[in-house]
Amino acid sequence: MTAIRRPDRRERRRWSLAGAAAVALILATAGCATAGRRAPATPGSVQTGKASYYAHSLAGHRTASGERYDPKALTAAHPDLPFGTRVRVSRPGGASVDVRINDRCGCGGGHIIDLSEAAARRLDMMRAGSVPVRLEVLNSI
Repeated sequence: MTAIRRPDRRERRRWSLAGAAAVALILATAGCATAGRRAPATPGSVQTGKASYYAHSLAGHRTASGERYDPKALTAAHPDLPFGTRVRVSRPGGASVDVRINDRCGCGGGHIIDLSEAAARRLDMMRAGSVPVRLEVLNSI
């Protein structure tokens, strides 16, 4: 009967490094698969859904783009559009505001955008909290 040889310390370390490299490769390719899921940012493209707005208590917190949230700025969070994209957010009935995307949101339940407090005020949605909107991409970076 042949004895099974246990790998020595160097072999275990080499296998561990090879395994880590394989995991890194898998994660890198998985990231590439999701990178293409960004929404089209071609001028004129349109989305419809609901908008909500940031709480004032988040003022000064960092956004996903690295900027600090300023409730007085006309900015917004979108799950897919590239940072710097300008969009026009319109409510059925007329009110609209142009905002710049500088954050990400995990918008769910039909929500497609989170607006800064200033943008929400321009759309007269402070009391409602969440309103139906139409987004039109104006330009993209």
